[in-house]
Amino acid sequence: MGELLLIRHGETEWSRSGRHTSWTDLPLTPRGEDQARALRPLLAERKIALALVSPMSRAVHTARLAGIDGARIEPGLGEWDYGGYEGITTDEIHRTRPDWNLWTDGGAPGDAEHPGESPEQIGARVDRVLAGLEPELSADRGDVVLVAHGHVLRVLTARRLGLPPSAGALFRLDTATVSRLGTEHGRPAVVAWNVGPAS
Repeated sequence: MGELLLIRHGETEWSRSGRHTSWTDLPLTPRGEDQARALRPLLAERKIALALVSPMSRAVHTARLAGIDGARIEPGLGEWDYGGYEGITTDEIHRTRPDWNLWTDGGAPGDAEHPGESPEQIGARVDRVLAGLEPELSADRGDVVLVAHGHVLRVLTARRLGLPPSAGALFRLDTATVSRLGTEHGRPAVVAWNVGPAS
């Protein structure tokens, strides 16, 4: 069975400063571009059967720079919709909501296009993505690569392992890293996590 390779996009100005970024389509910083290029050796020996990428340019550009050819856009890999917390840091949110936690409370209500997602909503979204990947993973033609964002990939990991969406809080994920989900005794398992070029 192929492995599921999860790649978080390279650095952006907002990821560097800790600002919540879902639909705001920020480019990679020059450092983020270098980070993405540095992923090539980590992927060079992998047989990639399918590559899916978030619609955001920071993810698409990361895939391209990392040498992933033919990646298909998958809207379900868009970042957690933070709603009214878009562009705001956790410290800023805590000034008015000291007990707020993304993993249990979700995003804040936003506008009609970006209403914010609860943990259950993003969990259901990644469940649909995972269901669509199952035939490819079972076919054992190679690895499936997902290039996306920190929070959505952490929720996807939790759901792949049979955990609730809130368990994504347990999986720190840095920019421009590769994580691998495989199996042990027929059950999903973490094979490698948060591996960067210098790891």
